Amino acid sequence: MEMLAGLNPVIISLLQEFPPRSKLNAKVYGNQDSSISEEHIRHFLKGLTVAEAIKSNKLFILDHHDTVIPYLRRINDNTTSKTYATRTILYLQNDDTLKPMAIELSLPHPGGDQFGAINKVYTPPPADQKEGSLEEIIWQLAKAYVAVNDSVSHELITHFLHTHAVIEPFVIATNRQLSLIHPIYKLLHPHFRDTMSINAIARQILINGGGVVELAFYPAKYSMEFSSSLYKDWNFTEQALPQDLKKRGMAVPHPESKHGLRLLIKDYPYAIDGLDIWSVIRNWVSDYTSLYYKTDEAIRSDTELQMWWKELVEVGHGDKRDEPWWPKMENREELIESCTTMIWIASALHAATNFGQYTYSGTAEFEELRENPDRAFMRTITAKLQTLLVISLIEVLSMHSSDEVYLGQRDTAEWTVDLAAAAAFERFGKALAEVEERIVERNREEKLRNRHGPVKIPYTLLFPSSGAGMTGKGIPNSITI
Repeated sequence: MEMLAGLNPVIISLLQEFPPRSKLNAKVYGNQDSSISEEHIRHFLKGLTVAEAIKSNKLFILDHHDTVIPYLRRINDNTTSKTYATRTILYLQNDDTLKPMAIELSLPHPGGDQFGAINKVYTPPPADQKEGSLEEIIWQLAKAYVAVNDSVSHELITHFLHTHAVIEPFVIATNRQLSLIHPIYKLLHPHFRDTMSINAIARQILINGGGVVELAFYPAKYSMEFSSSLYKDWNFTEQALPQDLKKRGMAVPHPESKHGLRLLIKDYPYAIDGLDIWSVIRNWVSDYTSLYYKTDEAIRSDTELQMWWKELVEVGHGDKRDEPWWPKMENREELIESCTTMIWIASALHAATNFGQYTYSGTAEFEELRENPDRAFMRTITAKLQTLLVISLIEVLSMHSSDEVYLGQRDTAEWTVDLAAAAAFERFGKALAEVEERIVERNREEKLRNRHGPVKIPYTLLFPSSGAGMTGKGIPNSITI
C-alpha cells in the first residue's frame, strides 16, 4: 500500500523484463542481474506464466539494487550498519492491491566487485504455515530490509536530492537574472520562499559530516556521497508527474482518458491526486503566461528570460549542461512545462514526500510479529537512541508553521496590479478547492483498498490546504521545512 500511497510512491515500476536486469557497468560490478526465477513466483500467478503476467501488466518491481550495490561493501565494512541491496517483485491483484511474491537480498561478492553479487531469494510462507514460524519471521525480516532501503531512498533521494537540492539552482538563477517586476519572477517567487534558508540550516545540522543524517541512516558517513552520486541520473523533464509515471511504466498515453494518461493501477492514490494537482497548476501557468507571451517569438526575444534559462542550465545545473533533454526555452510550450515542473517540485512533490513522515514512519512496523520474535531479528532493529533521533527529526519535518502559505494562496493581495492575472489566480484557487472535494470523496470509497488499507490512514498528502501543526496534509507553496 505504501508503495502507492506512502512517503515514497515514486519508485514502484512496471516489470517489463524477467528476470530483472541490472544497468550497472558489468566491467566494474560483474553480473548484477537478478536470480529470481519463474519457479520462485509461479504459484502466485493464478495460472499465468511469467510472460503472460508481464503482457497483462500484472507484475511490478520495487528496485533498490543498482542504487545500493555500489556503496554496499563500504557500508557493511566501514560502518556499524549491515544491510542488503533488494529487489521486490509484486503481483497486481484484481482489487488493485499489490502482493509481494519474492524478495531478493544481495551482497557484494567477497572476492571483489568484479565478480558480481551474491543473491538469495525469499518468498512468502505457505498460507497454511503456523503463525510465528521460522519461515514467517524470515519473510518479515526480508521485508524489513526492503523497508529500510525504501526509507533511505525516500530521505536521501526522493526527498532531499529530488526536491531540496535540485530546486536550489532555480531559486538562485531566478533571483539573479529576473527583475522583481518580471512576470516569471512574480509567478515563481512564492514557490522559492525560505528554501535557501532551510537548506542552509540542513547543511549545518542535518546533512553535515557527523550530522543527524549520518547518525540516523544506514549509509552513515557515505550518506551525502550516496545521494550526490545519483544526481547523475537526474532529469529535470522527468520530474514532471506525467513523464515520471510514463517512465516508470505506471501510465501510458491515452488521449481519451483524463489528463491524457491511463494508469495501469487504477487505485494509485499518489498518481490520481497528483495528476489532478498537476493539471490545475499547469492550467494556471498556461493562463498566466499567455497574458505576457502571445507568441513563441516573445519567448525568444525576452533577454531576461533567456539569460535566466542560460544561467540555470549552464551554471546552476552545470554538471548537466550538455544533457539533450533540457528544453531550449524557445516557445510557449517549453516555458509552461518548465514552470509547471518547478512549481510541482517545490510544492506538491515536496509535500507528498515530507509532511506524512511522522504519520507513516512513526508507527511500529513489527507490531504484527509475535510478542517475542527470534532474537536475531531483534538485533537488526535500529538502536533506541537512533530511533528516538529519527522520530524527533521526522516529527519536526512533518509540522506546518502557523504562517505557512499554501498552493493557491499569496502572502499579500498586492502581488500583482494586473487584474487579468489576479482573475486567473482566483480561478486557480477555485480549481484547487474542487480537487480537495474530489480527494475527500475518493477517501470515502471503501472499495479503493489503497486508500483504506489495514492501517486505516486515508491518503491526504496531496490535499492542498491545511492548518498549522502535524496534519498529514497541506501543500505549501515552497520548501520551507
